[in-house]
Amino acid sequence: MAIEVGTEAPDFELKDNHGATVKLSDFRGEKNVVLLFYPFAFTGVCTGELCALRDELPKFVNDDVQLLAVSNDSIHTLRVFGEQEGLEYPLLSDFWPHGNTSRAYGVFDEDKGCAVRGTFIIDKMGVVRWTVVNGLPDARDLNEYVKALDTL
Repeated sequence: MAIEVGTEAPDFELKDNHGATVKLSDFRGEKNVVLLFYPFAFTGVCTGELCALRDELPKFVNDDVQLLAVSNDSIHTLRVFGEQEGLEYPLLSDFWPHGNTSRAYGVFDEDKGCAVRGTFIIDKMGVVRWTVVNGLPDARDLNEYVKALDTL
């Protein structure tokens, strides 16, 4: 079960698609975070969701907000995926230990070996303020993220 609104967001340290270390706690006191888990790079629904975010990027990466997208793919896969799709935001690898961060947020599907479509909006104090979790085939509505960010 996914963590609930009002819960302190579990901290994590993951490598991005360029090999840089990204820690959630680095944004504390600085930016709200849109933390988006997705199953796999190069799949249809995931590519559509991440490209929609790319096309609206100023809403999700600015002085007040940072978008972090997490999958269980390797950093090498994420690097190629990011380059191919022109994704200019961090793609984080929860590859090894496999799914630890996805499990911490309650969005890891043990049978499939990947994260489901979970999104968490985390405020500057590190508290989850909004969340939605969709099944593997169900795309999320990014306009809902914008509405939730507007309430912070």
